[in-house]
Amino acid sequence: MESEFYRIQRLPPYVFAEVNAMKAEARARKEDIIDFGMGNPDLPTPPHIVAKLIETVQDSRTHRYSSSRGIPGLRRALAAYYDRRFNVDVDPETETIVTLGSKEGLANLAQAVCAPGDAILVPNPSYPIHPYGFIIAGASIQHVPIGPNVDFFESLEEAFRNCVPKPKALVLNFPSNPTAQVVDLGFYERVVAFGRAHGIFILSDLAYSEIYFDDNPPPSILQVPGAKDLAVEFTSLSKTYSMPGWRIGFATGNRKMIGALTRIKSYLDYGAFTPIQVAATAALNGPQECVDEVRSIYRIRRNVLIKSFASAGWDIPSPPATMFAWAPIPEPYREMGSVEFSKLLLSDAKVAVSPGLGFGEYGDGFVRIALVENEQRIRQAARNVKKLFGVLESTGSKSGSDARSPGQLP
Repeated sequence: MESEFYRIQRLPPYVFAEVNAMKAEARARKEDIIDFGMGNPDLPTPPHIVAKLIETVQDSRTHRYSSSRGIPGLRRALAAYYDRRFNVDVDPETETIVTLGSKEGLANLAQAVCAPGDAILVPNPSYPIHPYGFIIAGASIQHVPIGPNVDFFESLEEAFRNCVPKPKALVLNFPSNPTAQVVDLGFYERVVAFGRAHGIFILSDLAYSEIYFDDNPPPSILQVPGAKDLAVEFTSLSKTYSMPGWRIGFATGNRKMIGALTRIKSYLDYGAFTPIQVAATAALNGPQECVDEVRSIYRIRRNVLIKSFASAGWDIPSPPATMFAWAPIPEPYREMGSVEFSKLLLSDAKVAVSPGLGFGEYGDGFVRIALVENEQRIRQAARNVKKLFGVLESTGSKSGSDARSPGQLP
């Protein structure tokens, strides 16, 4: 029977699913793949957070349904975080809600606020849920190009002029996944002024707020006076506390949008497992040295990556934040595009990366490298890449096909 599922037809194959399938085939052949593909933290969750989970789960009363908006203690902990980190006052009753990760929260907010035919401004390249959460909800997308040497506000003004109908919201993500770009508070001041002038909501994804490598912590859009009039911000514990599988995030800001998300979620879920929420509360309220340690590890890995890959002949800009490097495809191989170049690295260098095309057409000249392997593995990857580049240069091949053996990925 031919599929007639409308929303599924609007979705391309999910980039991480494709990358994982390629890696699975290689590993089935017993190949050792150095995996920079998925942004899946390899560091363990801090022990005091795990201990709180174990302690709480022993109480059978916590095994019952939880609250879809999050337990009060966790919402208060999130409000306290915003106070000490950004000097922003948050009402835990009306201005924040616990989500099953920021990804679920943004997708459900799209369902809550979008009607079929609404238009949304979304950066390109961007993390896939940013455009496709709204596409699933029936909206259309107007892309705003971002990246190195791109004037964001010039792109934004042009996208707004070309958007029919008038856009309902603008999505932002800084520090950015995949580009690792950062912005200052002045940037958000201009964005809030833009949203106010044009009557559009601002949805900010701040999932990488604590993974930064210089002396200037990334700001929150909610630090801008009056931002709550039109902005909601998504945060997550996944990267900050190495809790990706725990699925805990938050939406915070505009009361109208938080209320809409609360109502949608009341129909869809009963919230995260209560012991996980209690442990998340311990993460936010407890000692924060573990966050400094995580940040330090990613900084060291970043430095090793940039230095070792430069020695291999691949110059990669040093990311100021996030757990990713946004790596331009080296000039001799740029005409291949990001998908074929990623396949080449996987099959011939045993290195997995994410093709930039998976984050939007403006990302096709890049690949995303996640800092989820230790320093020794990063150096080994650089040696493999250096060897590959040497083979290609000596053979005059840009496809790597001459170096492949039967059974390897096409």
